[in-house]
Amino acid sequence: MSVLTIRLPDDQHERLRALAEHRGISLNKLFEEFATRAVTEFDTELRFRVRAARGDTAKGLSLLDKLDQQFGKPS
Repeated sequence: MSVLTIRLPDDQHERLRALAEHRGISLNKLFEEFATRAVTEFDTELRFRVRAARGDTAKGLSLLDKLDQQFGKPS
């Protein structure tokens, strides 16, 4: 396991400490959750971009049109 030192303004540190306390977890666990979420979002975007590059634009747009017809377009 690695150790990471970060610099934060005091007020932000206190707010993060309060958030961790509110969730009933340590500040370390809170940052671990943040890191997991960030890496997951990055991995998801990367997979999407790879698949989009291989995909068929016309087929994808056709599928979105079908979904719009079934579920309605957002207002």
